[in-house]
Amino acid sequence: MTGIPSVTLNNGVTMPQLGYGVFQIPDEGAATAVSTALREGYRSVDTAAVYANEKGTGAALAASDVPRDELFVTTKLWNGASTTWTRDLVLREFDASLERLGLEYVDLYLIHWPHPMRDEYLTIWRAFEEIARSGRARAIGVSNFQPAHLRRLVAETDTVPAVNQIELHPWLQQAELRSLHAELGIATEAWSPLGQGKLLDAPALARIADKHGRTPAQIVLRWHLQLGNVVIPKSATPSRIRENIDVLGFALDEEDLAALAALDNGTRLGPDPDTFDAN
Repeated sequence: MTGIPSVTLNNGVTMPQLGYGVFQIPDEGAATAVSTALREGYRSVDTAAVYANEKGTGAALAASDVPRDELFVTTKLWNGASTTWTRDLVLREFDASLERLGLEYVDLYLIHWPHPMRDEYLTIWRAFEEIARSGRARAIGVSNFQPAHLRRLVAETDTVPAVNQIELHPWLQQAELRSLHAELGIATEAWSPLGQGKLLDAPALARIADKHGRTPAQIVLRWHLQLGNVVIPKSATPSRIRENIDVLGFALDEEDLAALAALDNGTRLGPDPDTFDAN
């Protein structure tokens, strides 16, 4: 193994704290990109049905000599508005993801968005609970869920989500959600952990990067790890893939952490989960 720290989820499953995301990587490029990531030492890969690259991701996993039990594979249900979501439909979609990935099980299965205006996530979650009981998903969780959505899930179903994957970066530090996650025993996972690169020119980051002889991206990823977040940076560029995993040989001090905390301005770069709906 590569020395990447891990977190223990609320059902006892261990998850690498640093993984590789394949959002916006075309299917034909995913096999190459994921293969590069595995060679560089990543052991966690995050995809989704809507990314349309599960086949390429699965091809890289199949071609790798990394044993399956050393890999942590996440995918997500795209619970779009084109249909009414029922138990049977959720199970069929999960089977389709497994087939595209070429796997007998995934390590984590997530509901991609809450879509609260459609009031279907409880039905979907109960199907997820069934998938978890079958052993075909070692853990189940959610993505982009807000406090009200999480509290309702916990109150009205039998399983607390293992993970909530949310937009989280220095401009949007999500203190309320992270506090609720800690209260409920939910792991916080950050998507867009580098703020789509838009925040990397911040003078404070440049100063900290210079201080440690690192890049601004490495500083932000190290910040996530020290906060306890699971983080899944995405890049198709081999040098960036390598750079993003090279964040274990240094530590930020209290002054650095305070400077990063001061960057929080509530800027959301993705959709608002309370209002976002999509096909």
